[in-house]
Amino acid sequence: MISAVCTLYEGDYHYGVGVLTNSLYNHGFRGIVWAGYRGNLPPWAKLLKSKDGYHEFSIAQDCVIRFVKLTTKKHLAYYKPDFMWDLLEKYCPEVDALCYFDPDIVNKFNWEFYQNWFRHGIALCGDSWFRVPANHPRRLAWKEFALDNGFDCKRDLDFNYNSGFIGIPRSYKSILLLWKKLIEIGTAAGHSDIEDFTNRNGDTYPYLDTDQTYFNLVLMLTSYPLSTVGPEGMDFLPGGNIMSHAAAPKVKPWRRKIIVNALQGDGPNLTDKAYWQHSQAPIQIYSQIKFQWYKFALRFGSGIGRLIRRAPI
Repeated sequence: MISAVCTLYEGDYHYGVGVLTNSLYNHGFRGIVWAGYRGNLPPWAKLLKSKDGYHEFSIAQDCVIRFVKLTTKKHLAYYKPDFMWDLLEKYCPEVDALCYFDPDIVNKFNWEFYQNWFRHGIALCGDSWFRVPANHPRRLAWKEFALDNGFDCKRDLDFNYNSGFIGIPRSYKSILLLWKKLIEIGTAAGHSDIEDFTNRNGDTYPYLDTDQTYFNLVLMLTSYPLSTVGPEGMDFLPGGNIMSHAAAPKVKPWRRKIIVNALQGDGPNLTDKAYWQHSQAPIQIYSQIKFQWYKFALRFGSGIGRLIRRAPI
């Protein structure tokens, strides 16, 4: 199976793109990482080659990042289905499966596992808000929204999936067009702000406030096979070994003040440790001096974290 990886970033999320790519490469990924971006190219991306519609950065002999500059005004979270569709149709028609990762994810498992995963259907990880039964008021509101707009529900689901990771076999790519369409309908009706991810109506019927809620509705409206793991797949629960996701309310690893946070009762977490483990090779994201400082901060912060813990709310 030929597969490719993609992600989206702007601002300081380029740090996450570099570490995500390192973590994939260090676990056997070989191929192309497509990175859609707004703003500037990363300072760590050297000797770029300009090609038709993208800039290519070689991180090793058999692995590259291709940066595609975006002009969309959509918040990048809402741009995921557009970007994935464009890649499958325009940039990489040869791939059998396309895998999207948010840039605040670090991979922890071998790429062969992913390759086999994609053979079984759309690959997904459970969200931290995982158990959402078919008769949950929010899910019923999503269903009513779909019916009001001419869409039929094909299946009932009891679990909620995180849109930070999606593996889509090419044969199921039409799910992207439906996802895009639902976002457009919902934002046109004022349920979401397509340009501002912080402007949400999650407490207002029909409770469609993020790309993730629309995506979970899409899963109800299609019958494509799903292959899923639970929240442990993203380290939202203990016991995971696939990936680690610094989803809200976690502070992004590149922004963490590790020792200060530890003194406040918030010691280094699994994502922080995975991030720094893959921060230097094959792409060197930080200077050696800065890297050594963070290695020390992680050890010291972990020690403090064993002594000082924030009381649960």
